[in-house]
Amino acid sequence: MRSPAKTRNHPHDDAPDTTESFRRLAGLPPGAERDALRGRIVEAWLPMAERIAGRFRSRGEPYEDLRQVAALGLVKAVDRYDPGRGNAFESYAVPTVTGEIKRHFRDHMWTLHVPRRVQELRNRVRFASQELAQTAIGRQPTVAEIAARADLSEDDVRTGLEALESFSTLSLDAELPGSDDGYSLSDALGSPDPALDTVVDREAVKPRLAALPEREREILYMRFFGDMTQSRIAERMGISQMHVSRLISRCCDRVREEVLRGVA
Repeated sequence: MRSPAKTRNHPHDDAPDTTESFRRLAGLPPGAERDALRGRIVEAWLPMAERIAGRFRSRGEPYEDLRQVAALGLVKAVDRYDPGRGNAFESYAVPTVTGEIKRHFRDHMWTLHVPRRVQELRNRVRFASQELAQTAIGRQPTVAEIAARADLSEDDVRTGLEALESFSTLSLDAELPGSDDGYSLSDALGSPDPALDTVVDREAVKPRLAALPEREREILYMRFFGDMTQSRIAERMGISQMHVSRLISRCCDRVREEVLRGVA
């Protein structure tokens, strides 16, 4: 019967056999000897990490940067691998390195925050579109064709297609497509509506006005909503214009004080 230490259980024929090295590493205390052995293990597995990085060449990121990210993922895998679990290092390192590269794309290449599910939809839609483009259809694949190829709903395909354009953002000063007069995106943006402040003020004043005596409420309504002069109000109410003036001033002061007190 073969000793477990001699068993090769790697998916790739060129995978280095570092089983014994990992066992030695696990038993070494921190120091120069451990660091040197760790470095040799990392160096032995670098070709695998670079092979994984090569799978992501066509995604708009320099290959040299991808190699560095893959190497970082490899170092993490070496440091976290536990040979006592009995699993081959490669079965642990491959998803660790791949995850590090995907995290790099997620954290550094999207100028907008895009949920992970949408990013995954984008990738599935992109792969399906590329596969369909290699067939003899001779045109851009339809949403239905992509959905069938990627095993997604058509709504998910549309979400993925929109995410294909989410790696970068337009400047607000960029001219809009089809615009012949220099019309930019910023020209299409709205601006704060001053009437919103009026709504807030009105809601704050409403309960205070409702608490006033009926005669004072009627006078304020005629003055500020009916746009009547104090003289006409005095005539309507059968009181002097001076009295109307005092009532309006007193009511306004009272409402203002109550509103400010409520804000404080």
